[in-house]
Parts: sequence; C-alpha cells; structure tokens
Amino acid sequence: MEELRIDKWLWAARFFKTRTLAQAAVENGQVKVAGDRVKPSRSVRPGDMLQIRVGQQDWEVLVRGIAALRGPAVFARTLYDETPDGMKKRLTAIELNRQARDPSVELKGRPTKADRRRLDRFRHGDE
Repeated sequence: MEELRIDKWLWAARFFKTRTLAQAAVENGQVKVAGDRVKPSRSVRPGDMLQIRVGQQDWEVLVRGIAALRGPAVFARTLYDETPDGMKKRLTAIELNRQARDPSVELKGRPTKADRRRLDRFRHGDE
C-alpha cells in the first residue's frame, strides 16, 4: 500500500478518534498538505508534510508510513515524525497556555441556575 485517503490516515495515526471527526477536520481546513487545503479523499504518501490542528494544538508532521487499520498508539506513532520546528511551537503553546489559561475555555453554553445565583451574589453582594 503506497497511498491512503487522508481521513483514514489521520484516524489510523490517532489524531482523531473517529473517521467522521477526521473527515470534518479536513473539510473545515484544519488539515493541510504542504500548506494547501485538501479534500478528505486526497491521498497521503510517505514524505508528505501535513499541518494538523487538533483542538488547540497545531501539529506539523512528516508522513513516514501508511496503515489502513487503527492499531495501538505505539504503532500509530511510527506512522509520522513531528518536525523539530513544529514540536517547538507546539510545546511553547502548551506552556503558554499552562501559564496564562484563558478563563473562557471552561465555559460551555448558558449558565445554570446555580451559576446565575453565584453571579448575582458576586455582582450585588450578600444583602
């Protein structure tokens, strides 16, 4: 096997938990091959350079191998090599995020009734 669909490869290399998530990431432009947006059906070959955005992390990897089946994480790690520049940027971003965490990251949706009451107590004080 010399080439494989990019969404299958991303799933097999364990960047995404499901092929559907991998396909959606490719369609949304979060995966680029040599700096260009691609479609999920694009073939990946050993030697291709990928830029992948997973959540808040940016990966820059060089494809080393092809696997159609998802295996253990130890095997998946052999399918790619992370570039030194990409690793440095990713680790720097993780450290910056650890030092100055954005408080809005934990917010999800509307406040609950208990959250609203705490906000009211904070704004108006205990009366």
